[in-house]
Amino acid sequence: MPDDPDTFLERLVDDLRPVTPLRQGNGMALALSAMMLGVLLVVALLGLRHDLTSGHPEPLPLTAAGLFLVLALASAWAAIDMARPAVGTRRDGWGWTVLMAAVLPLAAIGLAAIDMLRGQPVPLDREGIACLGLGCAVGLLTAWTLVLWLRRGAPSSPARAGLLTGVAAGAAGIFAVSLWCPHDSLFHIGIWHGATVIVLGLAGRLALPKMLAW
Repeated sequence: MPDDPDTFLERLVDDLRPVTPLRQGNGMALALSAMMLGVLLVVALLGLRHDLTSGHPEPLPLTAAGLFLVLALASAWAAIDMARPAVGTRRDGWGWTVLMAAVLPLAAIGLAAIDMLRGQPVPLDREGIACLGLGCAVGLLTAWTLVLWLRRGAPSSPARAGLLTGVAAGAAGIFAVSLWCPHDSLFHIGIWHGATVIVLGLAGRLALPKMLAW
């Protein structure tokens, strides 16, 4: 350390350069662009559901798609906000959105349990694996965008940021898939579509903290 404090401080700040401030609106615009790209890819490659093209959408798939869209937007907004750490700021509003969306898988599990108690087969279609895989693949577009944004900032809790990124990606991916998926049963939507959010949420929680740590 040099004897002159002024010289030492000048050396410390000599390499500093101004940076563009992180604006949450810009981050959300990028996330929305990724979500829209996922929707366009699904629609272009697989088409829309028959009930949507006929102008008579089924109530349950439409409601479920809306819930997943709200979950994707709320989680993405919370993840983007975490790029700017702040003391004393509460960022748990997204949790209520998760609880709202969790009604679908919980209802499906409850009905499955009732059927099992009655000795009836549980109507779990194996075709749901296709929705799960496709939803995860499409959701990676949103995940990639959010990770790039978070790496520009300094999330104080990389684990939570990773969880939010995964949840947003899973919800965005399965929302896009919902526009094509021909199934309209509660079991299919609650189990397989809900599993997409859970899988990517856990993957984000486990895999992304090392990428976001600072």
